Amino acid sequence: MKLKIGENIKYLRRTRDITQEALAEMLGVSCQSVSRWELNVCYPDMELLPTIAGIFRVSVDNLLGVDDTTEKQKVDQYLDSFQRAINKGQVNECITIAREGVAEFPNNYALLNKLMYALFISGDDDGNIPEWKENMEKYDAEIIALGERIMKYCPDQDIRLKATARLAFQHVEMGRRSIGRSVYETLPSKEFCRENQIWWGLEEGEKASFIRNNIKDDYESLNSWIWSFATSGCFSDEDALIAFEKLSALDELICDGNLPRNSWGAARLPYDQARIHARLGQKQQMYQCLDLAVKAAEAFDHRPETQSYSCTLLGTVEENILEFETDDSRTVCERMRDKWLANSAFDPYRNEADFQEILARLTAGMQ
Repeated sequence: MKLKIGENIKYLRRTRDITQEALAEMLGVSCQSVSRWELNVCYPDMELLPTIAGIFRVSVDNLLGVDDTTEKQKVDQYLDSFQRAINKGQVNECITIAREGVAEFPNNYALLNKLMYALFISGDDDGNIPEWKENMEKYDAEIIALGERIMKYCPDQDIRLKATARLAFQHVEMGRRSIGRSVYETLPSKEFCRENQIWWGLEEGEKASFIRNNIKDDYESLNSWIWSFATSGCFSDEDALIAFEKLSALDELICDGNLPRNSWGAARLPYDQARIHARLGQKQQMYQCLDLAVKAAEAFDHRPETQSYSCTLLGTVEENILEFETDDSRTVCERMRDKWLANSAFDPYRNEADFQEILARLTAGMQ
């Protein structure tokens, strides 16, 4: 078996920002010796292995690169536990899981990325985290340090780019807009991303699924941008309502009318429409949209663990309940009743019997 110790020493040394000269001094060897190890010309003396592993805070087995299977199994367990927790909005549990994983595998970038993500969303004011503002300040330095480390050293491009985007957003959220923008500008342009370029290198048998996956990704991206058009406040209420209508039409167009009406978006879209109708004094349309929102919220909270739907452009789409991620541990019915409908746009209607019935339906849906 060929050992990967040279590659591992080089990788670990760089992640720790340790120079060859500094490592050589710590070990009492020449800089040339460290260089020869990293070039796989020779291996370190066996008695040095525990010391080297200790410097990098890894096991000797990890240093030798002989325990990858065991590490992957354990890391996957941490990632699975994290996903189950984030699916239920248990953000503090996510932080605990990620910290435990990083403590055991301090150089695993999948776990470092999850820790950064959990700390980041713990400061989101849209969930039900009472200490969200305190978390923004408390975890700011750690989020930045994790993001910069992943951005600089992570060999996995997807993880690195996710962390880079999150790092930029963190700077912006904390009032460092110019720094955040400069980080954003390091991201690759859409024109030259893998999905837009790899087509020419695909085998024939790969092309059908690739086309459908790309349509799905672009459909979701277009959906998100139209939603931003409608909710950004950059456009009039009238234009926002037109945008929401186009969102519904887009769903019908792409999914052949087969899209299940039990997603988070299926509840949020008619709610947002209702909020605008309320602001415009269009009471009948408001109640029609609230009725749809409540039905979708009830359906979301009681959706099956797995479901699928089919359409021409996307093929068969499989959905798993664990794919949903949130920083709010409440059901959507509870969240709609206690937060969404607390919006001041509904104040003129709050005491009406029809509005009270909406609230009662949401309460019943929580049972």
